[in-house]
Amino acid sequence: MSAENAIKINNYTRPVDLLDIASRGKTGASIGKSDKSSFHDMFSAELASTRDVQFSKHASQRLHSRGIELTDEKLGQIANAIDKAEAKGSRETLILTEEAALVVSVENRTVITAFDRDNLREGVVTSIDSAVIL
Repeated sequence: MSAENAIKINNYTRPVDLLDIASRGKTGASIGKSDKSSFHDMFSAELASTRDVQFSKHASQRLHSRGIELTDEKLGQIANAIDKAEAKGSRETLILTEEAALVVSVENRTVITAFDRDNLREGVVTSIDSAVIL
């Protein structure tokens, strides 16, 4: 993959060049070999960035480890939920979907953490000022 074909994603503060990340600390023979979780995380982040929703590293790991996949349609619904929470003046919101519960920083449009429905029943969600049910 040449530098001109490198995929770009957004993290918290600046674009990240995936080719640059993949090549750090690797020899020429191992550059093309990456594990599935890294690709999955990068792909999810790229997909989310096109829908104006960011995922923290922690949230991406939680989604992946719990087998939660968000379709383009679901990302659109999450983006709309963030818009609704923002219109009401929320800063941190809980977005409940059929598959997951997402804690979102409304100002940054960033999913901070994610729970599957089973884990949500076991705990208490703190540091939120609103909830949006999809």
